[in-house]
Amino acid sequence: MKAIVLEQPGKLTLRDVAAPGAAGPEQALLRVKRVGICGTDLHAYGGNQNFFSYPRVMGHELAVEVIDIGATDANLAYEVGDYCCVIPYLNCGACIACRRGKSNCCAQMQVLGVHIDGGMREQFSVPVDKLLKADGVPLEQLALVEMLCIGAHAAKRARIRPGENALVIGAGPIGLATAQFAKIAGAEVMMMEVNQRRLDFCEEVLGIDKRIDARGDAIGQVKDMLGGELPTLVFDCTGSAKSMHAAFEYAAHGGSLVLVGHITSDITFSDPHFHSHELTLLASRNATPADFAWVIECLRAGAINLDPWITHEATPERIVADFPTWLDPATGVIKAMLRFD
Repeated sequence: MKAIVLEQPGKLTLRDVAAPGAAGPEQALLRVKRVGICGTDLHAYGGNQNFFSYPRVMGHELAVEVIDIGATDANLAYEVGDYCCVIPYLNCGACIACRRGKSNCCAQMQVLGVHIDGGMREQFSVPVDKLLKADGVPLEQLALVEMLCIGAHAAKRARIRPGENALVIGAGPIGLATAQFAKIAGAEVMMMEVNQRRLDFCEEVLGIDKRIDARGDAIGQVKDMLGGELPTLVFDCTGSAKSMHAAFEYAAHGGSLVLVGHITSDITFSDPHFHSHELTLLASRNATPADFAWVIECLRAGAINLDPWITHEATPERIVADFPTWLDPATGVIKAMLRFD
């Protein structure tokens, strides 16, 4: 069967590998249909992704077909032949985070496509409790559920108050997802970005007309839009050290900063500024099963139009050549997708 392997930074290969056997106990064997290409994948290709080792089969944004289910006592809400999305976070269930319902930051976390091999292959198995059936959600949207969940989780972490001014920095897919769910939660969202195409996308698709060009006087633009004030809530979704350092400056006195993107180096900030503003600093990692349920509910309700997000597609035979081009903003990529059929 076909598998796409990131051998080392900058080197993808298409391999012919042995297909897995029947599903083992408490496992479901899957046929991969769609794989969303995430910023995690792009960063790994560039050699600057946290928690990553090589070689690795990437892919954690997945739409799959269930083709076999091993022996299990679980009461499953799906059966062989169903299409599902995958919760790609393999947690231990026993550590302090898991016991407190925070499986998204399990002390023994194994994320598909990051810590262990993921879904850029025709078939593989996952634990039976990591699949969610979502009737009525198309395959392409199923593959983007996990991406949306990152934004949904960040919005929940922020405890948004209806009408609160929120600045989202970075209009990549995770930033767009964060902005989308901040809007659903009732925030008045502003978007900051260096790429004009993505700023236009924010207005045309997400309806965000408060847009800040980060190449200019960004703080001045924000204050102009808010009558001289700063937003009480800031999300940094860039994965850029420079941006994350600067993000502390954008939050109002008494405000909150949520770091959604992450980097491989340290973040430093001015303690006098941090304390004088009594800022609340939050990290947001992965997502919980409740976030997945919320996202699927929103998709079924038609609250999100994902069609314009998918701008590029590739087959296994094309992805080795196409993947490097998706790192170039000039290609206009919002979201790329790998198709196995």
